[in-house]
Amino acid sequence: MTLLLFIKNPRLGHVKTRLARTVGDVEALRVYRFLLDKTRDTALQVDARRMLFYSEQIQHDDDWLSSQFDKFVQAEGDLGVRMSSAFETAFAKGANRAVIIGSDCPELDPDTVRTAFEALHAHELVIGPSADGGYYLLGMRQLWPALFEGIPWSTEVVLEQTLHKAQQLGLKAFQLQTLNDIDEEQDWKDYTKRIQTTGFDCR
Repeated sequence: MTLLLFIKNPRLGHVKTRLARTVGDVEALRVYRFLLDKTRDTALQVDARRMLFYSEQIQHDDDWLSSQFDKFVQAEGDLGVRMSSAFETAFAKGANRAVIIGSDCPELDPDTVRTAFEALHAHELVIGPSADGGYYLLGMRQLWPALFEGIPWSTEVVLEQTLHKAQQLGLKAFQLQTLNDIDEEQDWKDYTKRIQTTGFDCR
């Protein structure tokens, strides 16, 4: 089992740009660092090989310890090219099941990731729908490059078109629960409101 993680190097003015339009770059970076912490905590609770893909360059002195994460840089190209390349790397290194996640979904928990890996025993594909029409998780037992081709990334039809391609390929797909990404200020407000009753500090 191999867990692939896509993150952006946390630099001021380069992360959560849609959120930053209304809250500013400093607050957007703070929120993104929170999301990174949540994502790392989730990943560390999953018993799998972990492959971390940075957007720009590998950081050796950050909170993602090299003893816990194999570190890479994402390939050049659009999101589809970059994800396809990451899966290719994982399978080339011996993965029999690979799941990819990003760092935008704080509601993603270890049990959901474990469920994804389990689902791959009986399904060629597993996908975690996000409420905005995309997906927060994708898993497969082998690389299907067509799933990443011709997709209008960052639109509300990403999930729909990906599932359509899976159907065309004859792939048996398992869908996880729908979760929410944090892309804009309202997403963040909604999330913080939902977790107020848990007592979790997201400041």
